[in-house]
Amino acid sequence: MSFKDTRIDYERSEEASRWLEEEIAEQEARYEKIVAEMEAMDEQREQWYAEFLERIQTLGFNEDGDMRVKIKPEDIPVRPDGPHKVVY
Repeated sequence: MSFKDTRIDYERSEEASRWLEEEIAEQEARYEKIVAEMEAMDEQREQWYAEFLERIQTLGFNEDGDMRVKIKPEDIPVRPDGPHKVVY
């Protein structure tokens, strides 16, 4: 057996297949609920992003101990055009 061939041949029982289908359906339903809740927060999230960017440019952040560093506007990354994504 070579190290690249790590596949193990097996047959899944009917009971295990049913359980797996139910589990996948439950997880997809939970994911859709989470996505809906995250999309409902879009306006609030935009406000949080704006507050964070303003704070690190005016107050800075702790680099080491009490030493604070302000971020220059040209060092702020450009936000992507796509929508916010929920990743799991």
